[in-house]
Amino acid sequence: MKEFKGQLTGKGKKFGIVISRFNEAIGKNLLAGAIDCLQRHQVSEANIDVYWVPGSFEIPAALSNIMKRKKYTGMIALGVIIRGETPHFDFIASEVTKGIAMMSMNTGVPIGFGIITADTAEQAKDRAGVKAGNKGWDSALSTLEMTDLIDQIK
Repeated sequence: MKEFKGQLTGKGKKFGIVISRFNEAIGKNLLAGAIDCLQRHQVSEANIDVYWVPGSFEIPAALSNIMKRKKYTGMIALGVIIRGETPHFDFIASEVTKGIAMMSMNTGVPIGFGIITADTAEQAKDRAGVKAGNKGWDSALSTLEMTDLIDQIK
């Protein structure tokens, strides 16, 4: 039996991060976590590009355009979607998730899913590093692992 496991190293790899400005105060914590994770795993600051979009709904379109240039080993999508009083939350969360998954499958480039979907701002803050953990860090770590695993598959 042969087993393949991705290693958590980003040396010599280039990453793009697409982040939503909507709920920016929480998003900045996600971004800080993602960048910290990448740098602690040997990704140089020069190999990290950050793209800001108006809201989470725009993340898949930005990913599509950025990834056509084929210059990134991996991408990370960061955003915060908080439930309101209308079904808007459900539509946005669903479409953003589908769009990110489709981009990753169509391009073969791993995209870390750092989109927080929460019922309240407090829940979102907790998942962005206020309490234990930071989903920005987690998504960057997953992306690192997947870039290495895909290199092994190739």
